Amino acid sequence: MPTIGVAVAIPEPWATELQDYRTSVGDATATMIPTHITLVPPTELDDDGLAIVVEHLARAAEKVPAFTVHLRGTGTFRPVSPVVFVTLVRGISECELLADAVRQGPLATDLEFPFHPHVTVAHHLDDDRLDQAFAELSGFECKFDVHEFHLYVHDTEHGWRPTQKFQLCPAD
Repeated sequence: MPTIGVAVAIPEPWATELQDYRTSVGDATATMIPTHITLVPPTELDDDGLAIVVEHLARAAEKVPAFTVHLRGTGTFRPVSPVVFVTLVRGISECELLADAVRQGPLATDLEFPFHPHVTVAHHLDDDRLDQAFAELSGFECKFDVHEFHLYVHDTEHGWRPTQKFQLCPAD
């Protein structure tokens, strides 16, 4: 049974910069997780369910136009969850629309927490490390256009790997 996720990949050079930072503060999972904005959290599929999901994601991509994301500063989900993230200051509603489009049909799911687009930079670390990440990345900023999203499949040896990309329709 494959485990999949759906996400917007953060482009270079920021993807490597944020992943390297995450590793530097001791988040051992960082090397197995490409830098991203989650649309569908880890989800187990039946072996024959992958083809259905791919078809569904292709249809969803046709409904959502390309958009711009502006990342700036940090936020946290503490005390509910030990996570520090880089915040979206532009592209929030577009990510919400895209997430709604992909979390239908075969990927319809009840989320544990309300959807809040973000880029995780520290997770499950002690409070000092989470505070460090929150402070040190508070000045982080970048902008990029989102023209696609990816289907990721989890491999126990290599972590999360993008296996397919889905082009959004052109922006107006």
